[in-house]
Amino acid sequence: MLNIVLSASGLILLILGLTVYYSNPKSRTNISLAAFILAGLLWVIANLGANIAIANDSTHALLLNRLTLVGASLLPLTYLLFSYTFVGKKRLLSKKRLVCYILPVLFLLATTFSDLNVKSQDGEIVLGPVYYFIIPLFLAYFTYGTVLLAKSYKTADTIKRLQLHYIFWGISFSVIPGLFLNAILPLSGHIETAYFGPSVVIFFALFTSIAIVKHRLLDIRLVVARSLAYLLLITTLVGIYTFVVFGFTARFFAEDSVFVRQIVPIGAALFLAATFSYLKKFFDKITNRFFYRDAYDPQQFLDELNATIVENIELGILLRHTTAVIQSNLKSDYCFVEIKADGGPSSRFIGTGELSISREDNAVMREELIKSGKKTIVTDELSSDSVLLKRILSSNNVGLLVRLIPGSDVSRESLYYLILGKKKSGNIYSRQDIRIIEIIADELLIAIQNSIRFEEIQQFNVTLQEKVNDATLKLQKSNKKLRELDETKDEFISMASHQLRTPLTSVKGYMSMVLEGDAGKLTKQQEALLNQAFVSSQRMVYLIADLLNVSRLKTGKFIIDAQPTDLSEVVEGEIAQLTETAKSKKLKLEYKKPKNFSKLMLDETKIRQVIMNFADNAIYYTPSGGSVYIELKEDQGNIYFIVKDNGLGVPKEDQKHLFTKFYRAGNARKARPDGTGLGLFMAKKVVDAQGGTILFESREGKGSTFGFSFNKKKHSVESSKE
Repeated sequence: MLNIVLSASGLILLILGLTVYYSNPKSRTNISLAAFILAGLLWVIANLGANIAIANDSTHALLLNRLTLVGASLLPLTYLLFSYTFVGKKRLLSKKRLVCYILPVLFLLATTFSDLNVKSQDGEIVLGPVYYFIIPLFLAYFTYGTVLLAKSYKTADTIKRLQLHYIFWGISFSVIPGLFLNAILPLSGHIETAYFGPSVVIFFALFTSIAIVKHRLLDIRLVVARSLAYLLLITTLVGIYTFVVFGFTARFFAEDSVFVRQIVPIGAALFLAATFSYLKKFFDKITNRFFYRDAYDPQQFLDELNATIVENIELGILLRHTTAVIQSNLKSDYCFVEIKADGGPSSRFIGTGELSISREDNAVMREELIKSGKKTIVTDELSSDSVLLKRILSSNNVGLLVRLIPGSDVSRESLYYLILGKKKSGNIYSRQDIRIIEIIADELLIAIQNSIRFEEIQQFNVTLQEKVNDATLKLQKSNKKLRELDETKDEFISMASHQLRTPLTSVKGYMSMVLEGDAGKLTKQQEALLNQAFVSSQRMVYLIADLLNVSRLKTGKFIIDAQPTDLSEVVEGEIAQLTETAKSKKLKLEYKKPKNFSKLMLDETKIRQVIMNFADNAIYYTPSGGSVYIELKEDQGNIYFIVKDNGLGVPKEDQKHLFTKFYRAGNARKARPDGTGLGLFMAKKVVDAQGGTILFESREGKGSTFGFSFNKKKHSVESSKE
């Protein structure tokens, strides 16, 4: 009976120790608890061996009894170290204090193989002096460790208090029976009860492991569930294989047949391989139902969430879908995202389930969360220092509160919060849950910010469109007013031009009569002055004509009246009027007249104005001593009129604007401030309207070439008759 108890205790301790350690090998709490369980395991194994040796009258009985001291000596030390680690006072365990704790244990270990431990007397195992020393040492270490645990209870959070409840129960069921079996009874002469003593260690290990499994100290529920699932799976597979290969076939087939020896085992193995995954899922569901009702696949959870984030950009839809995914996987009562208005007290809550937090509680909750200096708050883990925050969270059934902030700066207030209700199963959020939530928090923050930017862009587009519409309406009104003003201006120019042209024509006519001698003979000086006045009046006539033509262009009344025109005589007549002006500026004016030139169908008045404009500009913008060359020629079926000078020229940057209305090059404005910029504009309009082409070439400071060309056949008199 004793051997069975010790064997079962050793097996349980071995499983618990391995499970605790491998669930999180980097955790000091795991390591210290595993060390305690290992010490208990050594104690159990040594006692089991000693009991077997005594029962068989083995010569190794004394040695094995002495080896029981190794596990018994390490138990109080490892328990004390576990207590320090669990309450978070590892840093208070100085080297000097640690040495003080270890020295008594080293002393005990040094006496392991001596008579101070146990000795053989008349064939009986007799307790030595060391045994009387280990009992008070055991009591001292366990008492001090338990005091450390008890002191931490006052400041512990809810989870640690639950864990401590289980640990205290484990201590009660271990220490009291242990003292009775290993101290009181052996000292009263019943030494055989000491062999049962190691088995009581299992109670402390078991209760502590229950605290671990149930209340997330080491987060191994999933390990236990999966281990049991695999155990059931393997048992089922082995059972099926054994039944098929050795039971079923032996009943119906000969044992030495090829079918039984080869085909059946292979077929059974293939069948088991094909059904392995289905059986595994089946046992996973069963074990999860009993041990891990909150189980989920983290990778599948993250994949589902990422797909939801990628598929949605509108904020409301995004948060409703993502919170539904989170609530479904974590199995919480509700899941919401709070979006706090920037610079204001109001908030938006978007999510699933039911949540009703007052504005006052919400404000206090955010303030207390900042004071806590944490990104993630688990309500059940809050200590007694956070009474107000815990009360608010508990009253609103909040299980988990997460600040969605970039990086690790927890000192500033967040605009976004993830709020999860308590789990439907009643369990608290595990370490895996918190790790997943921390991953989700960063992704969700980025998704929310992108979605809000998208909303801002959409709102900006709407606002911009409204502003564009308002601006367009204003521009339309302004444009309408400008068109009305432009029409008024055109009417005024047309009226003024007509009114100015009548007296100017009269002045020009009288000056022509005086120059022809109708009023008597003129002196040279009088004739020269009148000639200048006549040329100026002619320029004024052309300017008025330009103004009238611009007005007619706007009103659609600009008409080309093509008549047979001797272009050679027109050019010669216009140049004759400019000869005196050229002489007064000391310019060389040369006109190359063609010998024979056919008449063309042109608007003589308007083309005369173009010729006069080109020639007058060349004379005006050519400095004294320069030259102006004018040519009218026919070449390859085209008629060309060219005015070439070596005057100011047109800057390159001004050339593309030269033939637009009211535009004048910079150097031209300096040379002739009173110009209008209409001459070249109207010249191009007149030539284009008659189917001709404007000719232009210039280099600043080197002179310019202006002119036009017409197709002779197209503008011939004979062609117009046809």
